[in-house]
Amino acid sequence: MTEAQARNYEELSQFWCVPFTGQMLNFATLFGNENPLVIEIGFGMGQATSAIAAANPGVNYLGIEVYRNGIGRLLGDIRQMGLTNLRIIEHDALEVLAAMIPDGAVEGFHLFFSDPWPKKKHHKRRLVQRPRTHLFSSKLRDQGYLSFVTDWEPYALFAREELDATAGLVNQYESFAPPQTWRPETKFEKKGRAGSRAIFELLYRKK
Repeated sequence: MTEAQARNYEELSQFWCVPFTGQMLNFATLFGNENPLVIEIGFGMGQATSAIAAANPGVNYLGIEVYRNGIGRLLGDIRQMGLTNLRIIEHDALEVLAAMIPDGAVEGFHLFFSDPWPKKKHHKRRLVQRPRTHLFSSKLRDQGYLSFVTDWEPYALFAREELDATAGLVNQYESFAPPQTWRPETKFEKKGRAGSRAIFELLYRKK
């Protein structure tokens, strides 16, 4: 962690980080309103997270991340940008979903550039695969969405197969989605494009 990230974490985590308790969250109490909830898993350094939250003040955002340097940076953005609609949980995302997120409570999931685990022996670690996708589906409300983005084509094809086979989720396009204008380009994505890597997007809705 940089000095700034460490300072942000020490000073701000008590205000904007939600502890893992294993108890179901009440989002109306947590945010002080009944606005829709969007969860981002693995937000990295959080630039896209804070930009999306700032552009949509009528939506509540919950970022789940385990890397403290990214958490420290995003906490700084929350303070600097005056965001009131963003909270963070520092814990394993699948455990958070299973223990703290009520079924049918989520408006959307953002899964941007999660680790593709390219080696075949590591495929079981991929975030987007069954039965994990069934967990995502169970947490979405009717017409809720799941947005997935990667720059690793084998993972994109794998994720599409797994999501297609997940009950309740319907692909909103025949195959991959066009670039979504509401999603800001991340630093990682810019680096990928500079290296001539293609970006693959998927957009599913719950029915």
